[in-house]
Amino acid sequence: MHSQKDAGVGDVAVDFYPFVRKYNDGRIERILRSTFVPASEDPAASRGVATRDVIIDQRNGVSARLFLPSIGAAARDTDDGRLPVVVYIHGGSFCTERAFCRTYNRYATSLASRAGALVVSVEYRLAPEHPVPAAHDEAWAALRWVASLSDPWLASYADPSRTFVAGDSAGGHIAYRTAVCASHEGDYGIDIEGLIILHPFFWGADMLPFEAAWDGDSVIKPRTVAKLWPFVTSGQAGNNDPWIDPSVEEIASLTCRRALVAVAEKDFLRDRGRLLAARMRSCAWAGSDNVTLVESDGEDHGFHLYNPLRATSRKLMDAIVQFINQSTTSSPWPASVLPELHECSPMRARYGQMSRGATGSDRLLLSVPSRPYHAAFLNELNLIARRGQRSTEISSALTVGQEKTSKRSFGLILARAKKPDNCKACKNPLSASVSGITMTTDTWKFTHTVSVLSLHI
Repeated sequence: MHSQKDAGVGDVAVDFYPFVRKYNDGRIERILRSTFVPASEDPAASRGVATRDVIIDQRNGVSARLFLPSIGAAARDTDDGRLPVVVYIHGGSFCTERAFCRTYNRYATSLASRAGALVVSVEYRLAPEHPVPAAHDEAWAALRWVASLSDPWLASYADPSRTFVAGDSAGGHIAYRTAVCASHEGDYGIDIEGLIILHPFFWGADMLPFEAAWDGDSVIKPRTVAKLWPFVTSGQAGNNDPWIDPSVEEIASLTCRRALVAVAEKDFLRDRGRLLAARMRSCAWAGSDNVTLVESDGEDHGFHLYNPLRATSRKLMDAIVQFINQSTTSSPWPASVLPELHECSPMRARYGQMSRGATGSDRLLLSVPSRPYHAAFLNELNLIARRGQRSTEISSALTVGQEKTSKRSFGLILARAKKPDNCKACKNPLSASVSGITMTTDTWKFTHTVSVLSLHI
């Protein structure tokens, strides 16, 4: 974490480098930004995916970018040519990034192309100018708009019975809360097939053992992240807020049919995602096979956005694609076994304790995709970290620009670029192997076996 002296200014009120700074005079400086990318309805301009921007709510300017894959290829496996719909909510600590920026434009393009899905990437207003729950309200408005099928692309191509809500980091949190809202607001009749949350941001009044003992190489530390929720809620909520630390009862109230939770081994938010998966797994709605936990070994928070061509990023994309295109009645996917996590009881899940002697199984997806991988990621992240940079004008519409392009790749919370541990694996075929993995914290211990299929890259 950079101090005020490091920042080169003396009037910093709140410093969440490399995301955002707030000054004592009210100015906001957004540091993590990537360049604006215009939409194009010509699929040839973006690897077979047409894009179009829409206004969802004229009153407050809620908008979205739609990503429509080439219909012939995307619908070849369906009888009626209708596509699954993915309502995607971007991350960025509730304070940065946009649906229209290069990072998320290229990720949503790749997701639409790979999954053969119509992706609706939501542009929500950012904190602190628009404190939480503004972002959540706008994501919920976007989901209702999608369900109305009022847009011509949605009316012509969307299959409302295969609606997914997805997001990463802060967007994963918003996606979860949007699914909760859909479950409680039954009058709208919104049917969510699946919830996809990647490296989700959740927290609590007390740190989990992994968070308290964490000593990783990140710009932001767990004790700094603990200040984020009070900041983005404008001081209206603390870390004991059930919105940031959902209860077992709330999770049990979800009406979506399936869920995928992705975590990264080196991410200090990892165990929050694991705990959420465990709580989901213990709920009646989840059944015996409908909660999937995907863990990426050797990776940190948001790695798939900024290092998309790594083997681990491709495997995560494979898992998401297969999750979207899997029927709830189809045969099980290639699997890894996490029995103790699966059979975690609600009370033990509440305190991070794993039940013993369980017989269930989880599915860590490492299977080879049925379609070739079409990478839409051609450029790297622009991380604007120049000290003393002019602050962004406070307005409801954030101006996204580029002042300096870094030649390095960054994980979302990595302090510096490093050669990945699995760099060699990125260049060579992965052979079939089986390895035992044991993970231990002060609170729980469990062992699972990972089956890795042959994947040629």
